[in-house]
Amino acid sequence: MNSILSIRELTKSFPVRRGVFRRTVGHVRAVDSVDLDLAPGESFALVGESGSGKTTLARCVVRLIEPTSGSVEFRGENLLELSAEVLRRRRRHFQIIFQDPYGSLNPRMRVERILAEPLEVHDLVPASGRKRRVHELLDTVGLSAEAAGRYPHEFSGGQRQRVGIARALATEPELLIADEPVSALDVSVRAQIINLLAELQQRLGLTMMLIAHDLAVVEQITDRCGVLYLGRLVELGPTRGLFERPQHPYTVSLLSAVPLPDPHRTTERIVLSGEPPSPSDPPGGCAFHPRCPIARERCSSDRPALTEVAPGHRVACHFAGELQLGQNASPDASGTFSSSDRSIQ
Repeated sequence: MNSILSIRELTKSFPVRRGVFRRTVGHVRAVDSVDLDLAPGESFALVGESGSGKTTLARCVVRLIEPTSGSVEFRGENLLELSAEVLRRRRRHFQIIFQDPYGSLNPRMRVERILAEPLEVHDLVPASGRKRRVHELLDTVGLSAEAAGRYPHEFSGGQRQRVGIARALATEPELLIADEPVSALDVSVRAQIINLLAELQQRLGLTMMLIAHDLAVVEQITDRCGVLYLGRLVELGPTRGLFERPQHPYTVSLLSAVPLPDPHRTTERIVLSGEPPSPSDPPGGCAFHPRCPIARERCSSDRPALTEVAPGHRVACHFAGELQLGQNASPDASGTFSSSDRSIQ
């Protein structure tokens, strides 16, 4: 793959401190040895439960959080080896849209100043042309030029997110990371923002990494999808193939929770037992095995590698594909696992 972004063995650990003297007693591994490549112009989604490490991974990529180890290469240059000054210059090529459209905008700045700031910092547009460029950016995201004179609190949540998108586009980036850009918005405006992102990605030729909970959105607008569990990448592949035939039991359980739009069709949900393990004390072997409905003895001791099971489709599971949507796995009298039909009715 000709990659614009190449991530290798990326790991981020946070210290756990306790006691009066705040001594370090352990570490939380939020991101655990992730390998990932993004092609130019690709739309990629990262999904998983809350706390799986999606946002931490995204922030490590752009060095808003310093990774513990690994490498992040953008256009062949390792961002983790750059000085602060060089990194600041490179940042115009990759931007991030934050989850909270209100908290990410300076409430004391008018929109015109918010959008003009990156143009000034990166010396992209002379002072005489910045107002015109601000109006172009507002038009790009569907806002009028009149919005330039207003403060963030004067907008609705969806409009504030449009301002955040305009600010991210101001530097004409090649890579855009959208960190759950619609999760803080009303349902009525989510589709508008998602459609806007999809349109901009296609029109501007952006490479986009979308972090999302809404799997229906992921299926609609992305080319490839990666599934994170406890900081580890457990499945990676083309979005359509992954949704139609998921190979990892965790992916199957996520997809079984997606509601069907047809009221005459139902599917039984695969409910996982227990809670996700603590990232400060992860289980041995496969991190998912304490909750996995098809786990066997090998899973508790042998950590599976991310292995290709179809062209471009990789899975970290010793028994990939055994559990499918429409099936329910349970142990029989011999202790082995068999499947009973759970087809959609």
